[in-house]
Amino acid sequence: MQGLGRASAAPLRWLSGWWRIVFFGASMLVLALSPSSYGRAARTAVMRHIYVDTAPILWWFAALCALLTLVITRIVVVTAFSYGLSQYALEMVIRVLVLELIPLTAALFVALRCTIPNGAALALMRRDGHFDELRRRGVDPVVTQVLPRALAGLYSTITLAALSCVVALVLAYIAVYGWTVAGVPSYTHVFGHVFNPSVSLIFLLKTLFFSLAVSVIPMASGLYDVEGDGSRESAALQGLVRMFAVLLVLEAASLAGNYA
Repeated sequence: MQGLGRASAAPLRWLSGWWRIVFFGASMLVLALSPSSYGRAARTAVMRHIYVDTAPILWWFAALCALLTLVITRIVVVTAFSYGLSQYALEMVIRVLVLELIPLTAALFVALRCTIPNGAALALMRRDGHFDELRRRGVDPVVTQVLPRALAGLYSTITLAALSCVVALVLAYIAVYGWTVAGVPSYTHVFGHVFNPSVSLIFLLKTLFFSLAVSVIPMASGLYDVEGDGSRESAALQGLVRMFAVLLVLEAASLAGNYA
């Protein structure tokens, strides 16, 4: 009977976990838009977390994307040429790299490097009574500890995705046309054909929702320790599983919108 009771309670725990994540995301949105959330201490914390979560990884992530761009571009161009489809090679590179791979890679990179460890750190701070100590001192831990980490994850994901897309577009042009401006008209024509208004809107929304997912879900799992046991490992695992599920749904919706 005990096993049956736990099994019947599992869907309720699952729904409760998702409800807490949605509630947490709404709370972060309200706090982020509230001027009262940005006192001197909060502003300092936000800037510090933005720098720590973005600057150390920005340039070498861009270098990694540059290497990936050169390799994939070379493979696609050679393969398309061998099948007599060279006119489609550049469009395939832009679609595969810029539309699909780079936003997803940036979101996963920021999650694994920054937001999941930050969520696990929040779980540890809560378990060790650090939040209660801040409340006794009259400081809101959500504003000073949680919100800066969530905003930093959002900023880092968008920044990495934007910079890497620019790097990929420039290197894709160089890999196809070389160091000449003669291919600019053809390249801009292909770029405009790929990034029509609907695809551009889907791309922007996907990048935004990716950044929200990797920022909100690990933080919510750390703050509430959804279905966990209070440990850093439990919070990190919960955040990782739920975040991957949301990213998968968003990517599927993006593919459906772009190619349906």
